Amino acid sequence: MMKSLNRVTLSVFVKPHEGEDLAAVKQALIDLVPLNLEDEKLGVKDEVAQGFNEQPIHILSITLVKQSHCTAFLKALLNRLTREQKELFLSQKESRLDNELNFFIRLDKDAWLSNRTVSITDSGRCFHITMAIATYPARRPDALLSVEKIFKPE
Repeated sequence: MMKSLNRVTLSVFVKPHEGEDLAAVKQALIDLVPLNLEDEKLGVKDEVAQGFNEQPIHILSITLVKQSHCTAFLKALLNRLTREQKELFLSQKESRLDNELNFFIRLDKDAWLSNRTVSITDSGRCFHITMAIATYPARRPDALLSVEKIFKPE
């Protein structure tokens, strides 16, 4: 597989004051990455922000920059996606790719937490995946072609 991603960032918001289990959501985030984080010297970053009524919101994130890590993640993601989900990404590629050539995916938080099912959502209650598409030269038309290659249904 040729280099198709420069970086992958996975993140999720956790609201303990709304009854969310920080440890369970953290494990669910880790489970999205098909690597042993400890062996690969990767960590889960935990930033705390202030939400409504000054309630703490944890922003958990994992960033993959090594090529082997990005490739392993992408392969695992593609194996979890249905043909229909891949076709959806292809049909929405223009709106999912920003000017910095980042491709955005949101996975339904409850579906992943409850049974590790990959379900695409537009909801804010999600796991965010940001994939920096690798193209040379770094131009949007080339990045869109890369997205087509990545998500082309088998």
